[in-house]
Amino acid sequence: MTQNLTGNRRQSPRATSALILAGALLLAPALLSSAASAQVLGYAAASQGSFPSDSIMVAPAQPALSDEGDGSGVVPERLRRAVIAFDTREAPGTVIIDTGNTALYYVLGQGRAVRYGVGVGREGFTWSGVQTISRKAEWPDWHPPAEMIARQPYLPRFMAGGPGNPLGARAMYLGSSVYRIHGTNDPATIGKFVSSGCIRLTNEDVADLFSRVDVGTRVVVLPKNSPRLAARGLEARGAIPVRPAAASARSVTPPPSSGRQAMNLSMSSLY
Repeated sequence: MTQNLTGNRRQSPRATSALILAGALLLAPALLSSAASAQVLGYAAASQGSFPSDSIMVAPAQPALSDEGDGSGVVPERLRRAVIAFDTREAPGTVIIDTGNTALYYVLGQGRAVRYGVGVGREGFTWSGVQTISRKAEWPDWHPPAEMIARQPYLPRFMAGGPGNPLGARAMYLGSSVYRIHGTNDPATIGKFVSSGCIRLTNEDVADLFSRVDVGTRVVVLPKNSPRLAARGLEARGAIPVRPAAASARSVTPPPSSGRQAMNLSMSSLY
């Protein structure tokens, strides 16, 4: 009997080890299942870099432009909207575009005009002649013409009007041509030769001009190399920069988003 007790005592460490191993094997599936559940439930956050970035961005909502937010901080002093002395034989109500000096004049008569700074066609895209305004549009949609798409096939075929649209807040279409006088979402381009032939103003300035002209208004576009027009400021005679016309005060509030405006284009050479 003494021998049997001794044998049982010698076997108990091995029995204990076997029990521990068996317990570990039984617990292992539960531990693995718990770890998997933690991942499923989102305990381990996925890396931000594991998702591709979206290169086409929706234009953010923007507040309505005001006189203080019209881009005047980037427009050269000589091109800021003002009433100036202006000698011309053109009738009051005529629009004259001085391409070489990147200025647009709305003739008031009696030796005065409203001057606006503009951006004009880049090298090879300037033009001259006489047109009339054939259509006016607020927050116009943009349909790039076939000639532009042929040069830049990556362009969208359509963009809804809004603050991200390169035509800006207003557009005045010139005859049956592809050219327009329009706003811009890039006021830093005013005073520069940047476009594909269209004439651009800041959104506040184009809204002011829009309120002054009508369909049928005569538009004279001077050649880039024409002599400088005889225009001078009236500040010395008590004039001040012209305020927006009353009809344009309601104007530059972007329309509700239609969901179709997919990009915020400000590439200066597009239009």
